[in-house]
Amino acid sequence: MNELIKEWIEKAEGDYHSALREFRARKFPNYDSAGFHAQQSVEKYLKAILQKENIRFGKVHDLLALMELCLPVVPELEIHKELFAYLNPFAVAFRYPGESATREEARQAVKALQKLIPIFRDILDSADLK
Repeated sequence: MNELIKEWIEKAEGDYHSALREFRARKFPNYDSAGFHAQQSVEKYLKAILQKENIRFGKVHDLLALMELCLPVVPELEIHKELFAYLNPFAVAFRYPGESATREEARQAVKALQKLIPIFRDILDSADLK
C-alpha cells in the first residue's frame, strides 16, 4: 500500500465528513465551508487517483484540470464533468467577502460530492488500498 495515496484518501474522507457536518449543522451552519470541504474532498480524491497512476499533477486546485489528467486512466470521469465544474468555485470564490453560498448551493455541492464518492472509492479500492 502506498502511504501517500492512503493519506490523500484519509484527507479526502475528512473533508467529506466536514462538508456533511457543516451542511447539517442546526446551529450556525456554514454553507461556504460545506461547499469548500466538498470541493476539497473531490480534489484530494482526484489527486489520490493521480498518485496511484503515477501521474504528476503539481499544485493544481482546478477540478476540471485534475479530471483531465485522470481521463487517460479513468475515462468514465468525463460524464461527471458538470459536477466538477459546479464544485470548482467553492475552492476560492466563497471563501472571501462578496460571495456567500446559499443553503441550496451547499446542498448541491454536497449532493455532487455524494455522487462522486462511490466512484472514487471503487477506483481506489480496486488497488487494494484499504
